[in-house]
Amino acid sequence: MTRIFDNIEQDLLTTLRGTMQVSNRADFCVGYLNLRGWQAVDDLVQPWNPDAGQICRVLVGMQRPPHEEIRELYRQTAEGGLIDNATASRLKKQFAAHLREQITLGIPTGQDEAGLRRLAQQLRAKQLVVKLFLPYPLHAKLYLLFRDDINNPITGFVGSSNL
Repeated sequence: MTRIFDNIEQDLLTTLRGTMQVSNRADFCVGYLNLRGWQAVDDLVQPWNPDAGQICRVLVGMQRPPHEEIRELYRQTAEGGLIDNATASRLKKQFAAHLREQITLGIPTGQDEAGLRRLAQQLRAKQLVVKLFLPYPLHAKLYLLFRDDINNPITGFVGSSNL
């Protein structure tokens, strides 16, 4: 049955966590990766075994400032819609800088530092795989959770900012 999570009467995080607890793999597509937000679910990925296919893959749409979007649009038009390796590398570095900036906003706590260490450990262990979607801005909210269940092997949560 379809449910609408408004985070007022129906809380998405509680249901997402409950579903992750009975899942063995996850695919997320998000506009932003917020380190403090990742801390809300990172403990559920921690016991997963990547050798058994238990991983969380995250595709980040990385919203860009309007002036950069316009510049990129003109560049893509001139180059046939493709970006080169140098541009991709630069955008990845900008994304890493954005993650660093997130952790320093406000007063970082010991919990923030521990969350960043868990994120790094999960990336190194390949429990978490993060990829950037660079061709154009992608503001997405999609959470797919997979489990061994003959009747409900995939549970999906789809979000929209346009409702």
